[in-house]
Amino acid sequence: MKLPAPLIIIEDQRFLLHDTGGDEHPECPARLQVIRQALQASCCFSSLAFLAPQAAKRKHLIPTHSENWLFRFEESVLSGQTYIDHSDNQICYDSYDIACLAAGAGITAIDLIEEGRCDNVFCLVRPPGHHAEHSIPFGFCFLNNCVIAARYWQEKYKKKRVLIFDFDAHHGNGIQSAFEEEAGTYYISIHEHPSFSYPGTGYGDEHGMGDGKGSIVNFPLQPGGDDSQVMNLLKNVIPKKLAAWQPDTIIIAAGFDAHIADDMSGLHYSTNLYYTIGKEIKSWADQYTNGKLLSILEGGYELSVLGESVDAYIRGMLGK
Repeated sequence: MKLPAPLIIIEDQRFLLHDTGGDEHPECPARLQVIRQALQASCCFSSLAFLAPQAAKRKHLIPTHSENWLFRFEESVLSGQTYIDHSDNQICYDSYDIACLAAGAGITAIDLIEEGRCDNVFCLVRPPGHHAEHSIPFGFCFLNNCVIAARYWQEKYKKKRVLIFDFDAHHGNGIQSAFEEEAGTYYISIHEHPSFSYPGTGYGDEHGMGDGKGSIVNFPLQPGGDDSQVMNLLKNVIPKKLAAWQPDTIIIAAGFDAHIADDMSGLHYSTNLYYTIGKEIKSWADQYTNGKLLSILEGGYELSVLGESVDAYIRGMLGK
């Protein structure tokens, strides 16, 4: 039986327990609170249903992360460390469990989609994931939520052609490193040019290698990159890539830190652009995956515009 809403939001109050040392750290619990407030005030609120995730189990993490890293992460939080490797990567006693819950959100969503209970799911989670690599945390990220979801979709439901589209302001180095040597996955990223932006990966000539040659597509934008450049990519360039590749599964790494008001990048996106992104992505899902679509929250740190940006994206997907 389908759930009684066009779009399902996976969320949980426990995500607020990941303590990054106070509101001075950009990846703070208030991010999810302002998004929830914006959705409650939105014209699309009646079109949403809210569900809690199940935490990812160890067996779900191993296809993406090494045992050594999982043990190091768990031991670091239990021993009372306040960060891992770099002060960006703040942790608290609950961080390992909350990261597993965030990774489990995509898995929960995939089961709902494959059971025919819904088509369109957005996971409002933290910590984010697209920078996390096989054995190393980067940029506030510990477990790669999008890659864990992709592996689960491949292994349990035998999906053959998985697309991850990433519109976060920063390149998803962890997604690229996971996918760049294999033919069954496709990674497209629009982000600020790595010469000016963390993490310094995602040049336009990085296309994958070996069996994965051609499976990585990066669109780095110069500082000041704006709506018109992204619109051209969404409407004229990326559709040709998708037509050639024919994905059977679409996962979105949904980051909102390219907004002109967000100082985490030099990109100049408007709030309205996120509406267009949502609308175009939904059209891809309608064309290639019978409307089935999974979005997972990544970045977005300026609290004054984050809620409205996520709301615009969701309205775009719903056509409201």
